[in-house]
Amino acid sequence: MKYKSLIAATVLASTAATSAWADDSSEYLSDWWHQSVNVVGSYHTRFGPHPNNDIYLEYEAFAHKDWFDFYGYVDVPKFFGVGNANDVGIWDKGKGSPLFMEIEPRFSIDKLTNTDLSIGPIKQWYFANNYIYDMGPNDKNRQNTWYMGLGTDIDTGTKLSLSLNVYAKYQWENYGAANEDSWDGYRFKVKYMYPITTLWGGNLAYIGFTNFDWGSDLGNNSTVRTKNSIASSHILALSYAHWHYSFVARYFHNGGQWEGSADLGGSRTNNTGWGYYLVAGYSF
Repeated sequence: MKYKSLIAATVLASTAATSAWADDSSEYLSDWWHQSVNVVGSYHTRFGPHPNNDIYLEYEAFAHKDWFDFYGYVDVPKFFGVGNANDVGIWDKGKGSPLFMEIEPRFSIDKLTNTDLSIGPIKQWYFANNYIYDMGPNDKNRQNTWYMGLGTDIDTGTKLSLSLNVYAKYQWENYGAANEDSWDGYRFKVKYMYPITTLWGGNLAYIGFTNFDWGSDLGNNSTVRTKNSIASSHILALSYAHWHYSFVARYFHNGGQWEGSADLGGSRTNNTGWGYYLVAGYSF
């Protein structure tokens, strides 16, 4: 499996923080489709058997309109030609991926059925999706994964925004792993955002999101792959009308469903620990 970083919710950090204070949308191309271009530096991401470093270009978008809720991004790996020995990307012909994308479309069941399905603090229900695609040069270097299930928005009674989603996973290509072309496990995702304060003329927010993956067959009869994994991100985002900056600390437990420390024959996995990101972007 590759080591591509999933930085989902970094633009959520920026756009959610911006929308919490924004008073003029006329300076953007759309008043509902929020988008940005970012430069992302990642350090020790742990989605493959060895930590990975990269600097890459990213397009991100965030939207919420009527029955449609969306977050997504497209990365161009190693766009600036900078990374460690494990890193390959768009310019590494025959080895690297020209792009990596993740989208999270959710469709409101309440609004599509014109029915109030709220229960207690649950404000709304969604048909939730999380689709991941890595355009590797061949099947052994490609990922194609679809998570599908139910999502909710939770009324916390505070400034804290909270959403919970639970999915079943269908796995097509997975870098040649044993769980390809099968239903394979589940994911629980929690996302939250809290606007902290104004700072240096911008708006500072804390964002968190955690993926709990379990029930995969990939760990069956394997000493190096696991049934379960956790990736938990903690983001400080400083947002202005157009520019935004984020620092991300992400904790991995068996990142990418690789054992935290397992013998690969000549090396060991290193998949439990912290990774970091720095993001600078322009919203338009």
